[in-house]
Amino acid sequence: MDLLALADFNDVARHGGFGRAARITGRPKATLSRRVRQLEDALGVRLFERGGHTLRLTMEGRELQERTQSLLEHIDEVGDALRRGISTPRGRLRVSAPVLFGQRGLGRIAADYALAYPQVQLEVVAEDRFVDPVDDDFDLIIRANPDPSTELSGRCFLRDVMVAVATPSLPLPTKRADATVPVITLSRTPADASWQLSRARGVRSIATRTVLRLSSMSMIRDAVIAGIGAAAMPRSLVQADIDAGRLIVWGVLAAHPVEVWALYPSHRHVSARVSAFVKLLLERFENASPAAFAGLTHAS
Repeated sequence: MDLLALADFNDVARHGGFGRAARITGRPKATLSRRVRQLEDALGVRLFERGGHTLRLTMEGRELQERTQSLLEHIDEVGDALRRGISTPRGRLRVSAPVLFGQRGLGRIAADYALAYPQVQLEVVAEDRFVDPVDDDFDLIIRANPDPSTELSGRCFLRDVMVAVATPSLPLPTKRADATVPVITLSRTPADASWQLSRARGVRSIATRTVLRLSSMSMIRDAVIAGIGAAAMPRSLVQADIDAGRLIVWGVLAAHPVEVWALYPSHRHVSARVSAFVKLLLERFENASPAAFAGLTHAS
């Protein structure tokens, strides 16, 4: 049974005619008439006795109205409740984030979100594997430099630069033609790629020699601090180490900007709980500045 046709029938029955129902509901009289006839055809019964200037329910019409009017009213009440609640974040929210990002202040952001929206059951999972929001059952994923996708939408909330960092005990090599730098890289990064470093005196090309390949930025940071080699890392993730003197900056890899995005499946409607989390990220990383992230790190 067509629910819309049933609703139109009940409007006509309740208001006592097609013309009056059209004026009150704002629906065209011809549409109401067509819908009621379609319902009659589908049921195989006449619902109204149509006279020259009168319209009255048949026995079948009265029975249909009595059995369905309360049901339609209940459906309307459910719809109203959902519309009222859609602006209030509630339900489960699972967020995936890279490990090092999670360790640098995301716990504080998650706590503030949980305090602001107590009806949301928030879970943040920090891991460096590539996750699929649908297959892995995540509502929101935080990802650096994501590949373009028609299946995901989102907002960029942090823009950063890649810097070459090392411990003070590992000097920047001289400009000898055969000089190479021992480096730690991500597993998926091409080995022994040269670095074009922007420095105060201009751009300098440095040949690299991969001595260690690791699957996460968190492990790379630990290895760099241990002194085994240099690494290219987002400045916001190592700013605290730079400020503390544990690491020094050799230069900026200008050709490798970093954008961190909050991504969610491309649906027509984004839930209030996802929108609220993205809004909080945008507020905390004002102007998408890495300085805001460094401040959050120090605060935590």
